[in-house]
Amino acid sequence: MKMAEMWIQLENYMKYLKDKERGDLTRQQYRRDIEMFLRKETTEEITKEVMIAYKEYLTENYRPSSVNVKLAAINGFLKFLGKSNLRVGQLKIQRRAYCSGERELKKKDYMKLIDTAEKENNRKLSLIIQTICGTGIRVSELKYLTVQAVRRGEAYIQLKGKSRIILIGGKLKKRLLAYIKKENIRQGEIFITRNKKPLDRSNIWKMMKKLCKKAGVDEKKVFPHNLRHLFARCFYEREKDIAKLADVLGHSSINTTRIYIATSGGEHRKILDALGLVV
Repeated sequence: MKMAEMWIQLENYMKYLKDKERGDLTRQQYRRDIEMFLRKETTEEITKEVMIAYKEYLTENYRPSSVNVKLAAINGFLKFLGKSNLRVGQLKIQRRAYCSGERELKKKDYMKLIDTAEKENNRKLSLIIQTICGTGIRVSELKYLTVQAVRRGEAYIQLKGKSRIILIGGKLKKRLLAYIKKENIRQGEIFITRNKKPLDRSNIWKMMKKLCKKAGVDEKKVFPHNLRHLFARCFYEREKDIAKLADVLGHSSINTTRIYIATSGGEHRKILDALGLVV
């Protein structure tokens, strides 16, 4: 496989990913990882030996999870080019029984964010946070939360070729309807900018970071996807039904859902101590 040809085909691959409804951030990440590979390799032709050597380079310089992300991008590109024989295997990583407590958002911190947003009279941000954490939707799925969806009490999510229905709880529905009335939003998306444009991920991220400083919450723990993780943990603690949780979150595999409900290292230590096996 000629290097020059791979550079030419990269744009076609990006278009292919877009047609497959891959998200903007996913496509950007794939582009960065593929370009990183193409810039590093100086040989005119890509062979299996070159790919194995690059995998070794990644393994020496990046964490295993990052290595696998980068390899997935390159392997996908090679498959698109009809060169599946050049793909290399990902690293085998044992799933951790617990997650890092450094980035785990606790419910008490979540409530601090809500209280601070309300005191700052930032009703929009308060409801965005409560909507993500109260339904478990992805931040990219907020666009499906329309006036019509709130009135129905359910949102129809269609993303990446999959569809599911998200129910809106009674308390959240009441608060959203009050917000819609106050802001005089008659149709379409609820969470919009002053110019009536939909809020994107970066807008919401920046708003949350500012709120963290005012609330006294570690900003490393506060980002839209972590609210989804908090929803998952709270849901599982109450229902103890991982299959049902997977359906609500829109996961194809329960193995993905397990990542969301992993306890922190601190909680795991408490379990070990409670076994009473160390005297």
